[in-house]
Amino acid sequence: MSTVLLAVIAVILCILFRILNVNSQPHKPLIYGRDKNFIENILFIAPFLSEPYIPTRLWGFSGHVQTILHSLIGRVRCPWPIGARILLVLPDRSTLTYDLYEPVGAEHEDDVTVAICPGIGNTSESVYIRTYVHYSQRHGYRCAVLNHIGALNSVPVTGARIFSYGHTDDFSYMVENLMEKYPNTKLILVGFSLGGNLITKYLGEDRKRPKNIIGGISICQGYNAIDTMVYLLQWQNFRRFYLYIMTDNYRNIITRHKRMLLNQDMKIKYNLDEKMIVSAGTLPDLDEAYSRRLYGFKSVTELYKWSSSAFYLERVKTPMIFINARDDPIVPEPLLHIVREFVSSHDKKMFLELAHGGHLGFYEGGLLYANPVTWLDRAVVGLVGGLLMAHNKCSPKEHIETDCSMSDEEPDLIKSAAILYRDPFDKTQI
Repeated sequence: MSTVLLAVIAVILCILFRILNVNSQPHKPLIYGRDKNFIENILFIAPFLSEPYIPTRLWGFSGHVQTILHSLIGRVRCPWPIGARILLVLPDRSTLTYDLYEPVGAEHEDDVTVAICPGIGNTSESVYIRTYVHYSQRHGYRCAVLNHIGALNSVPVTGARIFSYGHTDDFSYMVENLMEKYPNTKLILVGFSLGGNLITKYLGEDRKRPKNIIGGISICQGYNAIDTMVYLLQWQNFRRFYLYIMTDNYRNIITRHKRMLLNQDMKIKYNLDEKMIVSAGTLPDLDEAYSRRLYGFKSVTELYKWSSSAFYLERVKTPMIFINARDDPIVPEPLLHIVREFVSSHDKKMFLELAHGGHLGFYEGGLLYANPVTWLDRAVVGLVGGLLMAHNKCSPKEHIETDCSMSDEEPDLIKSAAILYRDPFDKTQI
């Protein structure tokens, strides 16, 4: 073998090692929050959250690979959970659907419904949603998954709009319908990526919400769309590449339903130019040509400010837990100061910051082949159990004048809540 060929191979291996970060080591999640008792309750149910997260050895330390595999493959051996599709016709004539899944596993006293808001353009049919729902069902939770308007090929757009970054009414309609069906259930809201932004904004808006909501979990949201776009427009860390993919997906949804969204009446009413929409190269371009006009904003900046949860955080009173990874190529680390500062100054708030995981990846275990259940799936189920226990311990009707802290002899409600987190690799429970 020639010296030149060996040198080329060495260079290729160096590049691969650099991209895949194979020299990196597992790290414990950084846990932020000033409410020690609240965090203790969460970690009591899911103690693994304070242990090192161990990504798949050969590629799991790369945020890019985690993110791309999540987008292309989703999950290993993804199940199809069994549920029913609920259809709602909204006042603006839009057709909203959500999928409802009843619990099939562990039984416990509390009736709990996990209301899930997926990422941009995602639905109950998205692989990562299916995996989490199946795992959550097996732990005894009912799940309801919002299908963003326009995202399902099988459901036509019947109104004048599709989903948007900050329009929380669709999620609110699903929550209201769940309350009609299950008036005594305890609701925990879970949002992935864009969905995390939406549920946080929903909880911080000046609107009427059911008292049944006992907590929220936000995963990999960007908090401030204005600042996020500044980073995504840069080529550094290939962010512009991810922005192109998101733009293309959003534009495809609009053009797929152009009979309703881009008909002559719509073009005249909202001053829409189909050529500008089709040729938009970035999300800000597309939002200038379409979204901000549809929602009546004078500029894209105004649209992004209205859409961003960062401007509603101070009004969020519901217990909340946030999760982000520092190697997320879509949500850069400089954006995370927003949530660090928020949880450090508010009670019943917690932020889990991981060194690795990418955007919604969080694959773990194995050398090349990851475990079928990701760290994120385990974490969200554990966090739901922790929020439930924290709520039960601090219920004003049952625990007046308590500090909600862990005692040496845990009450029965703690013991019953402890069954909510189970070993994900026990094949009898998956």
